[in-house]
Amino acid sequence: MKSVPLTAYPRALSRRAAVRKLRAQGRVPAVIYGRQIKPQNLELNRLDLENLLHHAVSENLLLDLTVAEDGRAKRLALVQEIQHHPLSGMLLHVDLHEVSETEKVTVMVPVESVGEAAGVKTSGGVLEHVLFKIKVRALPNDLPEMIQVDVSHLEIGQGIHLGDIKAPPGVEVLGDKHISVLAVAAPVTEAQEAAAAAEAAVAPGEVEMIKEKKEDLVAGAAPARGAAPPAKGAPTAKGAAPGAKAGEKATEKTAEKAPEKGAEKKPAERKK
Repeated sequence: MKSVPLTAYPRALSRRAAVRKLRAQGRVPAVIYGRQIKPQNLELNRLDLENLLHHAVSENLLLDLTVAEDGRAKRLALVQEIQHHPLSGMLLHVDLHEVSETEKVTVMVPVESVGEAAGVKTSGGVLEHVLFKIKVRALPNDLPEMIQVDVSHLEIGQGIHLGDIKAPPGVEVLGDKHISVLAVAAPVTEAQEAAAAAEAAVAPGEVEMIKEKKEDLVAGAAPARGAAPPAKGAPTAKGAAPGAKAGEKATEKTAEKAPEKGAEKKPAERKK
């Protein structure tokens, strides 16, 4: 990977309001880390950084960093992470990692497919990208901007695994060698699409059953089959069954009527 020059400036402001003001002035806040240095707050010119990213294949940039008002010579730094605004895509923050030309570093490198797979061209298959980036380790100047993989020989059901990738000289591919990176899958037929749609659809009966259960939970327990409904306007105790309330009221009415009939018969017997 070829290094590109970039100038940075020391940054004294670190609070949120100050960082917003900094972005409004066309600067991007940054932090540089390193094994032998303390983290240092920096600010970068947004237009300069955007210009570098525009001409680069990926965001993996190797920088010849010059820090203004710093007595040190140029510092070799690797762009570790760039934060973008989720809607506008504007650069928000950059993390830099100072590296040494003689020490290997580990980075994520994008994978690009080259050619048209035979299974796609002749059999209507679909080329699937399982991994878009892979982890590699190399000296900073040997790092590739991306790794290209030839897929023209792939038939349906075939793929390229991590162990099949031929890395450039001086570059080591890390990870499980059996992990799939690219694969050619068979095309999905209309019958398979219809079957998948049918499985995803929910039957109306199941929806009604769920709704009924929900109503039962809200209203409480349902009255037993055959039980008389509660009398109109009769007060009900909380949690009592309607059938039981109706039976209790009927018993109370019978008990009240019985003594009244006996009281009417006694005066008639005295007259005799």
